[in-house]
Amino acid sequence: MSKQHLLTPYNKNINLKNRVVMAPMTRSRANNDGNVPTDQLHGLYYEQRASAGLIITEGAQVSEKAVGYIHTPGIHTDAQVEGWKKVTKRVHDKGGTIFIQLWHVGRMSHPDFHNGELPVSASAINPNSKSFTPQGFKDTVTPKEMTIEDIKATVKDFKNAAANAVKAGFDGIELHSSNGYLFQQFFNGTSNKRTDKYGGTDENKTRFFFEVLDAMKQVIPQEKIGVRFNPSLDGIFGMTMDKDTIPTFEYLIKRLNDYNLAYVHLSEPFTDVSDIPYAVTEIAKHFRPLYNGTLMINTAFDQDKGNKIIEDGYADLVAYGKPFISNPDLVERFENNLELAAWDKDTFYTTGAKGYTDYPKATK
Repeated sequence: MSKQHLLTPYNKNINLKNRVVMAPMTRSRANNDGNVPTDQLHGLYYEQRASAGLIITEGAQVSEKAVGYIHTPGIHTDAQVEGWKKVTKRVHDKGGTIFIQLWHVGRMSHPDFHNGELPVSASAINPNSKSFTPQGFKDTVTPKEMTIEDIKATVKDFKNAAANAVKAGFDGIELHSSNGYLFQQFFNGTSNKRTDKYGGTDENKTRFFFEVLDAMKQVIPQEKIGVRFNPSLDGIFGMTMDKDTIPTFEYLIKRLNDYNLAYVHLSEPFTDVSDIPYAVTEIAKHFRPLYNGTLMINTAFDQDKGNKIIEDGYADLVAYGKPFISNPDLVERFENNLELAAWDKDTFYTTGAKGYTDYPKATK
């Protein structure tokens, strides 16, 4: 293979040894009373993958109210911060760079996580999906529409989580404003029917997001903040595109030029959206001209496609998800053009080391 753009350093706000990013992936291994990441599992898992230019952790809930999946680690208690300190040390000792993804699932949660209380969202609209509860998958419910007080409290939760990330030794944070979770529930007109200052116009639908971003940059430099979006999400977690969906994301991403962020992380469509007239099928190509900063792209990239999209100038960094699960040495395999190991999807969300830290490195 000719020059591999994926393997070149990147130095614009964020200094990376290569452009291969480990994407954030829920793995459900914090199966303890405090949802605390552990040295023997999380520490080893991320250490094994420290040759990535950047690791973005699984989503870490910013409060008890943010939880929506079993066994996911948080970043809102002292014990969780102490657990993450061991993880970041192991990654740093191997020369790696690691950001933590900050997460609130909104209406994708279930009363089972909240002592019977309803999960919250932009509006009281059931996504008609499934929530992964301690008793297995259950139907989602109609959430509570967030009050102004709820929104203010959640802004504080994200600010506190960002401060905790600094205490835990992370190199930065990623704000999970994607994939049908809380922030996207505000962005999307089919899930946000509010008539106050948080609904209706692009400025209003994105107000909560920018309030959180502005609060977090008070406790962590904005060049250490990344944000993630999924503009053409449709048919997943109750998300339905309408004619205003892409214009809202265009507004968002253009406005982010006023900030000095680490990166904007975009996902190509998860499903076939070619029949939706107002969807965008090539996300990186569409949004690259709108954003002046670092652009990261993900979803279904292999080695060749990753190199090509950087070469073509549509992205600066490429995030890989499932390939990093089964290939802890993904970067080295790219360097040596080695075959990739297959992943076992049956162990994606189970507990313990199997399917998590037991994938071997390649033998040349």
